[in-house]
Amino acid sequence: MAIYEENLNLKQYRDDVAFYPVPLDKITASICPEPKLRKLVKNMVYVGAVAQLLNIDLGVVEQGLRKQFAKKQKVFDLNFGAVKAGHDYAAATFIKQDPYYIERMDKTAGKIIIDGNAACGMGAVFAGVTVVAWYPITPSTSVVEATTDLLKKFRVTPDGKATFAVVQAEDELAAIGMVLGAGWAGARSMTATSGPGISLMAEFAGLGYYAEIPGVIFDVQRTGPSTGLPTRTSQADLLSTAFLSHGDTKHIVLLPGTMRECFEFGYAAFDLAERIQTPVFVLSDLDLGMNNWMSEQFNYPDKPLDRGKVLSVEDLDRLGSFGRYKDVDGDGIGWRTLPGTRHNKAAYFTRGTGHNENAIYSEKPEDYIAGMERLARKFENARKQVPGPLTWKNGKSKAAFLAYGSSDYAIREGMDLIQKEYGQEVDYMRIRAYPFAQEIHDYVASHERVYVVEQDRDAQLASLLKLDLPASQVVKLRNILHYNGLPLDAQTVVEEFAAQEGLTSVAALQVEDVEVHEGAVAS
Repeated sequence: MAIYEENLNLKQYRDDVAFYPVPLDKITASICPEPKLRKLVKNMVYVGAVAQLLNIDLGVVEQGLRKQFAKKQKVFDLNFGAVKAGHDYAAATFIKQDPYYIERMDKTAGKIIIDGNAACGMGAVFAGVTVVAWYPITPSTSVVEATTDLLKKFRVTPDGKATFAVVQAEDELAAIGMVLGAGWAGARSMTATSGPGISLMAEFAGLGYYAEIPGVIFDVQRTGPSTGLPTRTSQADLLSTAFLSHGDTKHIVLLPGTMRECFEFGYAAFDLAERIQTPVFVLSDLDLGMNNWMSEQFNYPDKPLDRGKVLSVEDLDRLGSFGRYKDVDGDGIGWRTLPGTRHNKAAYFTRGTGHNENAIYSEKPEDYIAGMERLARKFENARKQVPGPLTWKNGKSKAAFLAYGSSDYAIREGMDLIQKEYGQEVDYMRIRAYPFAQEIHDYVASHERVYVVEQDRDAQLASLLKLDLPASQVVKLRNILHYNGLPLDAQTVVEEFAAQEGLTSVAALQVEDVEVHEGAVAS
C-alpha cells in the first residue's frame, strides 16, 4: 500500500499496489496558520491517515504525543489536530483496497525492553559492585553509564553520600589496574571495554591470574583488528580473552546469549571471580549489548553473595597460620585474607613473581611447577561452576550445531527453515562459558558432524574446542563463519549448512519425482 501526496499521481507507475492519495498540503494549510511549521505538521496528517487505514487506535497515538509534548499543550493540540484531520479525511474518502491492518495483541504482556549493556550493569549492581574503573570506548560505554545510574540511585547513604567509586581512568591499562587493586582490597570491582581495550589489559590480566585477584571485565565485542569497524558486531575476542597475557594463562569467560543472561551472568561473574580468585570475563557483543531487545523479566537473585574462601579473625585464631597459595581442599583454591584484618597472621605478599604456597618469593622449579599445576587444577574444577550449555535436541540428527551468544537467534530460526526446506532435523547446543562443561564433550561425541557457528573469520570457538576435545572428536567439527560486521542471519546458516551437507530442497525433490513419474507414463 502507498499513502502519498495526491499531486504525485503515482498510480501510473504500478498496478500491484493499493494507492491512497491524500491532499497533505491542503489539509496542513487548513489547520496550521504558521507556514514555517507546515512541513513538520504534514507528517502528523500522514500519521492520521495511516492510523485510519491500518485500524490503529487514535488513543495510542494521542498517548504517545502527550508523552512527547508533556509540557507543551499548544504544540500537542496542533499535532494531534493534524492527526485527526488526516484520520477524518481517510475515513470519509477511502474504500479499503488492501488486507493489511494492525491488531492489538498481548504477546508482550509481562515482557520488558532492555539492551544488553544495561542488563549487564544491572547485574553488576545486584552483585554488590562498589568500584568501577573504565575508559570510554564504543560499544561498551553504556555498560558503565547504566551501572553508574543505578549506583547513584541505590548505593547512597540516607544523607546522600556515595558508597561507591566510579573512576574514568587515563586508559584501559590503568582501568584494569584499579579493578585489581580494588579486588585485592576486598571490593567487588569491574571494568567494561571492547577489543582495543582488551589488548591493552593483557599485562594486568596476567597479574590477576597469577597472583589470584578477583575482578570482572565486560567485553562488548566489536569488529577488528585495530580500530576495525567500531559500530559493527563481532565475536572475534574469544581467543584473546581466554588466553589474555603472556605465559600459560587461562581465564574464565562467560558467554551470555539473552538479556536475562546478560543480567544473570553480570551477577554471577562477581561470585565466580571471588570464589575462584581470578579475573572473570563476560563476553557480549555490539548486537547484544547496544540494541534494544524484548525479554522475559529478570528474576531477583535468591542466593546470598558468595565471597569464597576469606578468612576472618576467628578463622585465623583457630588455624594459627595459613598459606596463601596452599591447596588445602584439593580444589586448587587457596584461602585469603582481606587488608585490614586485625590479626598478626593475616598478612601475606601478593606476588606476580614466582612464589611458593606461603607466598614467599621462589625461583625453585618445583615451586613453580606446583603453583602452575594448582592453577590448572583450579581452572579444571571451574568447569563444574560456570553456567552449563543449553540444548535443543531431539536425539535423531547425525549433524548438529554448536554456537554461543547472539548467534542463537539465527540458528534457532535456521533450524526451522532447514526442517521446512530440506525435511531434516538438526540438534543444537549453545555454549555459555569457558572452560567448557563436560556436557559439550558428550554432545560432540554423540554426533557425526558438528557445525560450529560463529561471527569471526578464524573459527575461534572451533579452535578453542579443538584444544579441549579428545583428538577423536576434533575431526567431527565443521565451520560456519560470518564476519561482515552485521548480525548473523538465519539464511546464512541454512545455506552454509545445506551446501556442506549436500542437501537438496524438498521442493526440488518433488519436481524431480514428478518428472521421473511422467517419463515412466510416457514410455
